[in-house]
Amino acid sequence: MTASTPFTAPVTLAGPYARLEPLSPAHREALAEAADDGALWKLWYTTVPAPERMAAEIERRLGLRDAGTMNPFAVFDAQGRAAGMTTYMNIDAANRRVEIGSTWTRASCQRSALNTQCKLLLLQHAFETLDCIAVEFRTHRLNTQSRRAIERLGAQLDGILRSHLRMPDGTLRDTCVYSITAAEWPTVRNHLQWQLDKPRSA
Repeated sequence: MTASTPFTAPVTLAGPYARLEPLSPAHREALAEAADDGALWKLWYTTVPAPERMAAEIERRLGLRDAGTMNPFAVFDAQGRAAGMTTYMNIDAANRRVEIGSTWTRASCQRSALNTQCKLLLLQHAFETLDCIAVEFRTHRLNTQSRRAIERLGAQLDGILRSHLRMPDGTLRDTCVYSITAAEWPTVRNHLQWQLDKPRSA
């Protein structure tokens, strides 16, 4: 087991619209129910665990945490309902870089303030506590919903890794790589906070 570093240390991040708790096996049942909201595991361009695979997925993420390459979270909405999972992944503590990824959100919480709140909390912790120089986001080239969401954060497209990964169905994924740098963070932070503060329709 790798010794814990600030990048993998358990931390709870909370705001008005979301709370991120260190992932644990105790979250299995609630996260299985969340994945069932919208049958997310059936989307071919994502890798959301099916409800019966949730325990194995939690174990996998915790194993990566122990190896020092991931810090996984369970995500809860403002009402305390399990909404999904997210992580700091591909942790490069020496170069102070992380990727925010392996993220999924139950269908009824998508296109809400929850995702914006989660990204604000994760980015703030990365830049202001972990002193990161850059934070990455990666997604399937054809996952247009995810790409638009990343771009709305203020992340810039660095490039596309062609035939980068093999998907569970055997197809090859072209991976879009986005990032936000430390120099860009103050502007991105103000933008995300404005998105959360602006009046919302009922």
